[in-house]
Amino acid sequence: MAFKQERFDRLIQKLEVFANKQPHLYKLHVAFLATLGYAYIFLVLAVTLALLVGIIFGILNAQSISNLSLTGLLFFLTLTFVLVRSLWISFPPPTGLPLQPQDVPNLYSLTNEISSKLQAPRFHHILLTNDFNAGVFQRPRLGLLGWQQNYLIVGLPLMLALPPEQFRAVLAHELGHLSGNHSRFSGWIYRQRETWYRIVKGLQQSGHEILLLIFQLFLIWYIPFFNAYSFVLARMNEYEADRCAVDLTKEQNTAKALINFEVKSRFIERYFWDSIYKQVETQIEPPEMIYTAIQQAFAQRINEEIISTCLMEALTEKTNNTDTHPCLRDRLKALGYIPNFQKELAIFVPIEISAAQEFLGDELEKIIEHFSQVWREKISTPWRQKYAEIQKLIVTLKDLNCKSQKQQLTLEEASQQAFLTFKFEGEEAVIPLLQEIIHRDPHHALANYLLGQIFLNKQDATGIEYIERAIAQDSSILREGCQIICYFLKEQGKNNEAKSYQERAENYGKLVLKSQQERSTLKKDDKFEPHNISDIEVKKLRQQLSNYSHLITAYLVQKNLQYFPEKPLYVLAVKREFSFLEGSHSYEADNSKLVNSLLQENELPGNVFIFILNSHLSMEKKLKRIPNSMIYQKKGKK
Repeated sequence: MAFKQERFDRLIQKLEVFANKQPHLYKLHVAFLATLGYAYIFLVLAVTLALLVGIIFGILNAQSISNLSLTGLLFFLTLTFVLVRSLWISFPPPTGLPLQPQDVPNLYSLTNEISSKLQAPRFHHILLTNDFNAGVFQRPRLGLLGWQQNYLIVGLPLMLALPPEQFRAVLAHELGHLSGNHSRFSGWIYRQRETWYRIVKGLQQSGHEILLLIFQLFLIWYIPFFNAYSFVLARMNEYEADRCAVDLTKEQNTAKALINFEVKSRFIERYFWDSIYKQVETQIEPPEMIYTAIQQAFAQRINEEIISTCLMEALTEKTNNTDTHPCLRDRLKALGYIPNFQKELAIFVPIEISAAQEFLGDELEKIIEHFSQVWREKISTPWRQKYAEIQKLIVTLKDLNCKSQKQQLTLEEASQQAFLTFKFEGEEAVIPLLQEIIHRDPHHALANYLLGQIFLNKQDATGIEYIERAIAQDSSILREGCQIICYFLKEQGKNNEAKSYQERAENYGKLVLKSQQERSTLKKDDKFEPHNISDIEVKKLRQQLSNYSHLITAYLVQKNLQYFPEKPLYVLAVKREFSFLEGSHSYEADNSKLVNSLLQENELPGNVFIFILNSHLSMEKKLKRIPNSMIYQKKGKK
């Protein structure tokens, strides 16, 4: 029931043109599609109830009850139950640290002010989280009938990273999603998507292909179109929310907030946390006040080279159809703001007063202590384990260094020595080791790639040759390698050469995206072949699967791939015991636990996609036809 990505992309492109030219008419189209979905659901429900009443009436007036009547009664009772249960949508409340008005009056005053100006509903709850993000969430207490609970969810790192005026722009964007009729219509569309998800899942769990067949033809046509129309609507909503932010905080401030958000989110994820986790090499316990460290990092001037790298990445990123959010450059263009690389660097001055200080006030110290303690408690055990592993690696490096003084290391040992030297001693120390490896094996991918990076960091253009040599041996590093070269060439003022590497990286990125999509789902028209795993490995896996008492059958095959077929994808399809009385959330949770358990607790052959067969009888028939595909069957089950 899904479009191929190319077809979906073409449809999105056409719909965006339509939406930009006639936004009001487009929204009417989306509303019509959503209404059509509801109409079909209630039509099927009405017909089902009518037939059910008819069968019951016939049974009550019949002299004897036939097996056919009982079968029909059971079938329509099941269908009615599935439909009614699927229509009742429950949304769990979001999680976070609740903030009370008496504790953070400035934050509540700000949200109330913005809500009034945007004619948005007031918030019932404000939650603080550890994410570098902000968002709004409407939780319908009565499912499809509404009666919303409104949540504002704000990340503490975000509040520490932005000055008050830019945080105000971020909140204006988020509350813009709830302004006027925007929220009611968008919420209705969102719940419609959730309704269809629940109905499809409910029908699949029933195990009755006849039930699915009732919806099959409609769903094959409806779901892809509705997803595409609502996807474009969600992207339109992002642009509308940006305009709400401009109305309240002006174009310049909104643009700065967007740029600051994109750059600092990259900084904290890639550089700040890397520097924190690097401390595990020398410290047996994690830092105590990590959120104080985050606050100090944003209060100081961030390294200009790091900022330049993050800003360039943010401005060169392109909008794609895996996310409803447009890229930074498209959002700035919609605001009429033309970014200038050198001018934007001036945005990233040290923050004198952060949004956290302004709007959390005296509570900030307690909040920082709370989040720091929660983080430390969560990370302590894995931190100590990692520290122990690193101490072993340090001992390994010492042993390799001693051995290399007595005899020549094997290439594998030399590679390990170089990697550990780079990790613990830095670039200068590893250069002669890498050069020695390349002298012995000119096509060694890791050595060429690492040496190329080091040379480019030293502004030495010979690094390009080394990275190209590495890419020729390992295509998986093409995208990152081309981006490194592109950044170097731009710094050298060679923009035309840089552009060719950027395009090369983007084209490869598209292939990677298609490959990820190909590897993340199974479709009816997928083709499979025997797994070609050794009998010893299969026997070992079979023994591991026998430890799962609720597993009935397991199949192992290899999926035929269009993209990067040299990297095999194995499919482990399992069938488990379950009761139809299980609720959909329980069923999905149990499936998720089973998949995670199979992935984490077993030695699987490389890249494996795990698939639950209970709802896909036709897929099981297809897998049975592959030679040697069944690797496990529970005793007494056939």
